[in-house]
Amino acid sequence: MKLSNRLYDALKWITIIFLPALTTFVGVILKAFNVECADLVLTIMVAFTTFLGTLLGISNYNYKKGE
Repeated sequence: MKLSNRLYDALKWITIIFLPALTTFVGVILKAFNVECADLVLTIMVAFTTFLGTLLGISNYNYKKGE
C-alpha cells in the first residue's frame, strides 16, 4: 500500500503529534473525574495510535523499497 505524500504527511502528524497529546489530555481528564472506564479508553486510544504508526511504517518501507 503506497500513500500519497500529502496523505502520508497528514497521517504522520496525526500519529506522532496529535494522538499522543489527545490521549494524554483525555487520560488526565478521565482520571481527574475518577471515571471507571479510563483505563479501557486509554488502552484503546494507545492501541489505535500504535496501529496507525505501524501502517505508516509499512508504507514508508514499501516506498523506500520501490526506489
